[in-house]
Amino acid sequence: MDTQLIYIGILKRQSGDYYAMGESIIQIKNLYKTFGSGESAVRALEDINLDIKQGEIFGIIGLSGAGKSTLVRCMNLLERPTSGDVIVDGKNMTQLSEKELRLARRDITMIFQSFNLLMQRTCLKNVCFPMEISSVPSSKAKKRAEELLEIVGLSDKADAYPSQLSGGQKQRVAIARALATDPKVLLCDEATSALDPTTTASILSLLKELNEKLGVTVVVITHQMSVIEEICSKVAILDGGRVAEVGTVEEIFSNPKTDAARRLVYPGGVTESQIPASSRAIRISFNGGTVHEPLISSLAIDCGVKVSILAADTRSIEGKLFGTMVLSLPDDPNESAKALNYIKSRPNIAVEEVEYDG
Repeated sequence: MDTQLIYIGILKRQSGDYYAMGESIIQIKNLYKTFGSGESAVRALEDINLDIKQGEIFGIIGLSGAGKSTLVRCMNLLERPTSGDVIVDGKNMTQLSEKELRLARRDITMIFQSFNLLMQRTCLKNVCFPMEISSVPSSKAKKRAEELLEIVGLSDKADAYPSQLSGGQKQRVAIARALATDPKVLLCDEATSALDPTTTASILSLLKELNEKLGVTVVVITHQMSVIEEICSKVAILDGGRVAEVGTVEEIFSNPKTDAARRLVYPGGVTESQIPASSRAIRISFNGGTVHEPLISSLAIDCGVKVSILAADTRSIEGKLFGTMVLSLPDDPNESAKALNYIKSRPNIAVEEVEYDG
């Protein structure tokens, strides 16, 4: 498998289509999308600005109705923006003719939640399909399709039909088909939403491997924060058709600045109404310290101060701790000050007081 991946990567570099890491591959500028007109018009996207670098795994996340799927379909002009620019590989997609757009879409392919396989074609024929449209000779298309099926781990399913495959296998065929035109960008629209957790993990692992070995940029549309933290390097939070926040995954998890980001990052976080009346509480944010630094027990041992945990929503990302915890401080002002000073002295932790709002 690795040999095939490296082989294809070499072909891409020889063709002159291989980008240096860090260059922009997708630029979205002042993008608006409105459905309908007049009083019944619905503005799905409003003033979207994004810059996605070559080689990134870029996540776009939001709750249902946030505009995620509309945005990803605007990236390859399956939905035409009402206004604004979508620049992919230096080409303004909104200004291309239909013929030029068909050619440009070979560089920005897509996989879907529902797989969208052709049910009357075998796996091999499904992967061949985009090459047939591009007039690739059948012998060359067949060889390429066989290589791609081996890459996604389904070389033994070449003659099987989609109805004979599991959900994860169908998505692997869809990924192989999306790679058939040697794209620079792979758009994934809720690609794992219909899969169980184990299968989801295997598909995300495959996408990460393809990104690392082929250099293909991956744009992941999802409502699942677990998907973002698993493979993405950068993330945009979409809320009500607007970009609420953009940053590295570590930045967003360690210090979400907007309510939209906080709702997604810490869905189980405590609200002020849950804090007992007359309590003095603080919210602490873990900003990337190691998971082996026990704050609460250290506070009790080093200072002799005990605190109550009102709520916690933390997670480990690559061995670093992110999340929030709400603590009720002791009633004694001296004990409370001692605990607060100790916590503030700890590295990779931010502290803010939470007022009770009865």
